[in-house]
Amino acid sequence: MKDLESEEIPLLYNLKKYSMKDISCFDVPGHVKNQGVKILNNYFGEDLMSMDINSSPRMDNVANPKSIIKESQELLAKAYKSDKAFFITNGTTGAIQIMILSTINPGDKVLLPRNIHKSVINALILSGGEPVFIDPEFSSELGISLNVDANKIKKALDEVNDIKAVFLLNPTYYGACCDLEEIIKVCKEKNILVLIDEAHGAHFPFNEELPTSAMELGAHMSAVSMHKSGGALTQASILLINKDIDGDKIQQTINMLQSTSASYLLMASIDGARHNLVKNGQSQLLNAIKLARYAKSRLNKINNIKVLSKELLKNKGVDYIDETKLCINVSNLSLTGYEVYDLLYKGFDIQVELGDINNVLALISLGTTKEDVDKLINSIEIIALISSKNVSKGTVKIKQINPIIRLNPREAFYSKKESINIEDCVNRISGESIMAYPPGIPVVAPGELITKEIIDYIKLLKDSNAYLCDMKDKTLETILVIS
Repeated sequence: MKDLESEEIPLLYNLKKYSMKDISCFDVPGHVKNQGVKILNNYFGEDLMSMDINSSPRMDNVANPKSIIKESQELLAKAYKSDKAFFITNGTTGAIQIMILSTINPGDKVLLPRNIHKSVINALILSGGEPVFIDPEFSSELGISLNVDANKIKKALDEVNDIKAVFLLNPTYYGACCDLEEIIKVCKEKNILVLIDEAHGAHFPFNEELPTSAMELGAHMSAVSMHKSGGALTQASILLINKDIDGDKIQQTINMLQSTSASYLLMASIDGARHNLVKNGQSQLLNAIKLARYAKSRLNKINNIKVLSKELLKNKGVDYIDETKLCINVSNLSLTGYEVYDLLYKGFDIQVELGDINNVLALISLGTTKEDVDKLINSIEIIALISSKNVSKGTVKIKQINPIIRLNPREAFYSKKESINIEDCVNRISGESIMAYPPGIPVVAPGELITKEIIDYIKLLKDSNAYLCDMKDKTLETILVIS
């Protein structure tokens, strides 16, 4: 606190100051600063427990900010080159739902790629919007969906003349970025909203070697996970808008969906993370980029290992790659990405972001050290050496699945359903979402036609020990379908 004025971190500073006062608490939360629940005090620490407070006039209220929260959000907007910024404490899932519910009315059509996060489908269920899916580019070599080709967006907008908004994922979980500048230009010429899931791009505005952020390029709105690559506490996110969006409508929608007891710890962590990015982001991210390039160079020298890069892909629709996301392809080993993911943790005390059938994803972030990176490289080298003594499984060929929509997601969600054996589901309409998490992209969503290809892919995920979720039958012997 000695080094910073309250104007630089208004919420974090004043929250700490408030927690240090000798206040007799007769309000919520029930742990009463650090006195009520000793086990939490012992595990979390007195400082954190004292800073877990509820709204009060002197600490402002996120539902109608007038002082320190307002000041913090204004600093956030300035840092992200947007007209307004909002604290979101229920993750980017909440930010995406707020974004869609505040702009999409029942029956409005939204053009979007199928490799979107499940929160988008759920937002369409809530709003009654109609998805119009466009195929993202796909790498058969890596077995992952990438981003969208700007020409496909143009073609779709010419063919469907009543699109209300284009919703894009930029970057993808694996770091692939589209030609967002061109897409925004085309959409604005047609008076179409551009909404961006920028969950994995919180760091973009703070180093010029990274892709340009959505708000800098002129998007109408973007939802950003400050906890993913910005350094805030888990579940802390932000919603950014430009001047063409009604900020009052956004605030009303936030108040409808966000808790009236929004966490001050999460909001203050956004304030502190924003300050760090503004002051130190350039140097910290330059270090992360250099470490990522170092890791990529060394990993590519290991037999049967390769790292995702723009040069490797040569796909349309992938105009930039976020280098801080190391997508390490292990398809030439005798192990799946899921197995490598487990081995890294169990054998080497390394936690990577995810494993899929052909890859593991490692994120190089603000606090990553060279020692961490060397440990990862050496562990992959050992795993590759051991694996090479076994018969290679070869790349598991995965095709991009582009389900056919039979019912609006909202209509499907509220329809009568029945559970039937997975083998009998072909040509039935799904009544639920089924996905591997992470990354949380539905294999099939409510209202989509279940095909043999989808069933085969679900079985492949099961056999690969992927973590499958959101379905009623956790064994996936049955699937919920529309009656």
